[in-house]
Amino acid sequence: MALFLWVIVPYLCFAVFIVGHFWRYRYDKFGWTTRSSQLYENNLLRWGSPMFHFGMLGVLGGHIIGLVIPKVWTDALGISEHGYHIIALAGGIPAGLIALAGLVILVYRRRVTGPVFSATTKMDKVMYVFLAAAIVLGVWNTLASGLFHVGGEYNYREGVSLWFRGVWTFNPDADLMGEAPWGFQLHAMVAMVLFALWPFTRLVHVFSAPIGYLTRPYIVYRSRDERPGQGTGSRAPQRGWDKPTLQKK
Repeated sequence: MALFLWVIVPYLCFAVFIVGHFWRYRYDKFGWTTRSSQLYENNLLRWGSPMFHFGMLGVLGGHIIGLVIPKVWTDALGISEHGYHIIALAGGIPAGLIALAGLVILVYRRRVTGPVFSATTKMDKVMYVFLAAAIVLGVWNTLASGLFHVGGEYNYREGVSLWFRGVWTFNPDADLMGEAPWGFQLHAMVAMVLFALWPFTRLVHVFSAPIGYLTRPYIVYRSRDERPGQGTGSRAPQRGWDKPTLQKK
């Protein structure tokens, strides 16, 4: 069972993640969207959306530090084990709670606003359940291992982190996850299922973030800038932001 859960299942979920995104983009390109519902309700959205997205950025950063960066690296930087856990608690708990609060607001908004609820697919509803469970379990594991020491001392960087990096090097050690507390095992399993659901939900919009908006020029509908030989609004659009020019009176 440990071999199936912690060696086979991760690669099955990863395969579904990759193939599912390819299928979604190939056969449902017009559905590759968050299905924006800002026109239906904006008050709850302007609070819930920033809280969720910025909170998740903090959660992602914490996972990168905890799972990807080896313990020997932080030791080489002079960060003690106690200091590391203080940093994890100070950064991880607020980020997780902010993301969870934002998710609660967004789900509440989606449930009580008729047009928004009608635009929610069944797969999105399932996704919200697993996403909320992953966040709650992550917050609980951080508190349980770093503050309350539930079930005794457990250093996930010597267990879960090694298993996680082993998955990416095609050498996962199932025994490392089998010896982890149930909270970490459940968190990892929920996260793997969430990644398998990802291509079939609105989460696909993560891979189509409008980064180009940061550098694109203004959209000029009618220009007042008249130049010799050019009519109003006939100036060719330029890449990036226009530099300010001084005009003589």
